[in-house]
Amino acid sequence: MLLLKGKTAVVTGCLRGIGRAALETFAKNGADVFACCQREDERFAEYVLELSGNCGVSITPVYFDLLDEDAVKEGAKFIQKSKKSIDILVNVAGANFDALFHMVTMEQMKRTFAVNLFSQILFAQYITRLMLKGGGSGSVINISSISALDGNPGQLSYASSKAALIAATKTMSSELAPKDIRVNALAPGVIKTAMTDTLPEDIRSRMISKSELKRIGLPGEVAGAILYLELTAALDRRGGFRTCC
Repeated sequence: MLLLKGKTAVVTGCLRGIGRAALETFAKNGADVFACCQREDERFAEYVLELSGNCGVSITPVYFDLLDEDAVKEGAKFIQKSKKSIDILVNVAGANFDALFHMVTMEQMKRTFAVNLFSQILFAQYITRLMLKGGGSGSVINISSISALDGNPGQLSYASSKAALIAATKTMSSELAPKDIRVNALAPGVIKTAMTDTLPEDIRSRMISKSELKRIGLPGEVAGAILYLELTAALDRRGGFRTCC
């Protein structure tokens, strides 16, 4: 059963990790996808061709650097020119510059917030306008982190930016819900990605110890939660049931 047949999604951070898992999950459930990545990658292009062929969907790579505000705007314009109605936005892409509190530089703070918060808001502004033009309904899912709630030594910049994203999500939700656009955030724990592979072992072990499963999570498990949030948002729009934001 194709749960997202006829829908079009925009997903950032598709080169690897959670973003790539979300791309694959959406494609396998029948959604066309604009797969946003920081840079062009030959292997990714080959992967997209194979995935789209196997799933019978359209997957369009969109390349832009989240640190470049003009590039983010151009990426949104590229999607707009397709004339497709956008149903789903998943903001996955993120950055992490680890350093202990007294060692964190203002440049690290600014870069982290630029990627994890400012660019997410800017891109969401453009994509949700497309949702409104396409019929006034949609779903936005922001990927935060458990660090935003618990905090971790050495992750001041990252945890702060992800906590700010949760606050932004709540405000976006309250403003966009009357326009039939649902906004939610996920706060995954330690997930097996290139980013968590760079964490010091003591920090990773401490985070895993807080998990009831006592193991590292997988990107596909987060992608399943993303799919769940989209499906519950769709049911809510049909009067099925409500979920909290």
